[in-house]
Amino acid sequence: MNAAPLIVVSGPSGVGKTTVVQALLAQTRLPLRRAVTATTRAPRPGEVDGRDYHFWTADRFREEIAAGRMLEHAIVHGKDYYGTPKAEAANRTAAGVVLVIDVQGAASVRAAMPGEHLSVFLMPPSAAALRERLAGRGTEDPAAVARRLASAERELDRRNEFDVRVVNDDLEQTIAALGAVIREQYTLRGFPCSTN
Repeated sequence: MNAAPLIVVSGPSGVGKTTVVQALLAQTRLPLRRAVTATTRAPRPGEVDGRDYHFWTADRFREEIAAGRMLEHAIVHGKDYYGTPKAEAANRTAAGVVLVIDVQGAASVRAAMPGEHLSVFLMPPSAAALRERLAGRGTEDPAAVARRLASAERELDRRNEFDVRVVNDDLEQTIAALGAVIREQYTLRGFPCSTN
């Protein structure tokens, strides 16, 4: 049987990557699961270790890198490690995998797995909307928001590195657009999929 798709969803911090992917997974019957990535940042309120992220210490993260068990990893916003354990994307015989990762991580996946995935860049409707989303989270201090905004500007400049770009202006329209792109990947790979 063919391998199910590997979908990389990326974009600047605050654009809604996790929200869009979680909603898509909840609304469709695609044989698709979200890879759980790892980070050294502290959990936000309501986040659960092993469900939202693997929350690791910096020492543990460096050990995983040294052992060659990371598909991609980077220091993001000049502060925390983020990355995807190889095991999260390895087995795609029963279901596809979606990686929700930063722009640096997406570049690493492109280099490590050329031609094996589809990369999607989620864009904000405007820079002002992105600023409002980041500040509106209320989960970070002003310095952290400023760091994320500076990173977001650099990340937006890399949008043309991706196979597909989707503007996240209206959540339902964004989910529909991303779902259509993913279903097309199942068809192109000759992998059966069920949708609602």
